[in-house]
Amino acid sequence: MQEKDNTDPTIDEVIQERDPELKKERYNAYVENMTPKNNGVANCFKAFLVGGAICTLGQGFIELYQYLGNGKELSGLYGTLSLVFLSVLLTGLNLYQKLGQFGGAGSLVPITGFANSVASPAVEFQSEGDVFGVGCRIFSIAGPVILYGIFSSWILGVIYWGGKWFGWW
Repeated sequence: MQEKDNTDPTIDEVIQERDPELKKERYNAYVENMTPKNNGVANCFKAFLVGGAICTLGQGFIELYQYLGNGKELSGLYGTLSLVFLSVLLTGLNLYQKLGQFGGAGSLVPITGFANSVASPAVEFQSEGDVFGVGCRIFSIAGPVILYGIFSSWILGVIYWGGKWFGWW
């Protein structure tokens, strides 16, 4: 009786295997084969490249708006709005997801990543209608971030108020 070759088994072959030891071995080989291989240094470089490009683009917007005669504070506001608009536009065109797949965490630069997290459920559930699709699902990802951000700032405010009241600072 020939023993089966356990290189690159399919999931059906793993499920049909009767011998528990061989099944475990084939399953581990299957998992090893299916697990994506990551290069940490390359991933860090891509994240740095994408995140740096987004930040450079934002700074370019600020410089452009200052060049057009706006003050520093107003230029910063316009730069932020431009990045949010661009992020939502790219999300709607399904390009921000591709940027995220390439750049990983680099695409999560706070303002663009947050705009993407608000816009992507709206695009995804658009077919369910304005109320039950977009309206109910738009904050499904960003909602917890907003909730816990507000809650933690409230807790820190109470701690600060208590510290002032008791004379700690």
